[in-house]
Amino acid sequence: MNGRPPAADAAKTDTTPDTGTTGTTESTESTGKEPADRTPAPVLARLRLPRLVVRGRDFTAEAGMLLLLAAFVAVAGSTTDAFLTDTNLTNLMKQMVTTGLLAYGMLVVIVTGGIDLSVGSVVALTGIMAAGLAADMPVPFALLAGVAVGIGCGAVNGTLVARFAIAPFVVTLAALTTVRGLAFVYSETPVAPTKESFFELGSATAGPFPAATLIMLGVFLLGGIFLTRTAPGRALVAIGGNAEAVRLAGIGVRRHLVLAYTISGACAGLAGVILASRVGIAQPSVGTAFELDAIAACVIGGASLAGGKGSVRATFAGVLLLALINNLLNLYDVQSFWQQVLKGLIIVAVILVQRAGRLRGGSGGTDRTKARTT
Repeated sequence: MNGRPPAADAAKTDTTPDTGTTGTTESTESTGKEPADRTPAPVLARLRLPRLVVRGRDFTAEAGMLLLLAAFVAVAGSTTDAFLTDTNLTNLMKQMVTTGLLAYGMLVVIVTGGIDLSVGSVVALTGIMAAGLAADMPVPFALLAGVAVGIGCGAVNGTLVARFAIAPFVVTLAALTTVRGLAFVYSETPVAPTKESFFELGSATAGPFPAATLIMLGVFLLGGIFLTRTAPGRALVAIGGNAEAVRLAGIGVRRHLVLAYTISGACAGLAGVILASRVGIAQPSVGTAFELDAIAACVIGGASLAGGKGSVRATFAGVLLLALINNLLNLYDVQSFWQQVLKGLIIVAVILVQRAGRLRGGSGGTDRTKARTT
């Protein structure tokens, strides 16, 4: 129409520089080298942080957490005389039990790509039911009944997520309000057990260590073996990475998802009965925002909320870090509202430092890997 032959247009088009993917690919094939990534690296990735690699395994995150914990202990020991006393250390070990148990259960769910927002409400329901049932049955059976209620709550959550394909956030958010309501239905007022044996679980000691702390350590120890050394545990992590690939491999995804939420419910039930036994009274309002501390401990430990990644050791370090922060702020007599502000800022700072380490380790290799797999 414009009087120019089609060949002229084609020639003109060919002389235009190509900055797209095709041109990059052709340049790579002709030179035999990978194209330089001209995308500016994130600010955190440009931080030159040392890394600790032993026999091909990167222990930078674990080493960083240990250094951070050591720094907190050093600051606490040098700024307040009350920190290193036997009474305070015992209280510290007891106070971290609830968050620790919830954090492990939360980690099992998070590695599958899910979330459990109901654990705080489950703590309230199981604690108040155990305290109430202890008046009519032997205390061990009452405590077991409380844990069983937690298992049942987790199994229901897992069934709704796995069988009905409802988003975990929606299911557990509904469970948060439903279970909390059930706790108030059971008793609108706090329940105070009258049997002395009910308090033994929360107050008993084994040498210098509270029995409840040893139970939590046992959960982390056995839980670490479960996630890393057993087929169901490895399947849970694989589901978080690629659920469809796991299904095609012949592994029951639904069954394992139910298992993950059941474990979370069991940990919440155990935390509930231990908390009621330690405090000496069970309240239907207890446990509010407990799930946030559990999630924070997992995230501080490097777990990915997208699933497929999580460390039991690092999560335990996150639990210990949160316990140290709470304990220090209490010793410094910081007001509760400022405690929330400072605690949030410290958590963000820790996560930023960890992210800087991961970006530093992935820079130079991550982009090339993506280029090969795209």
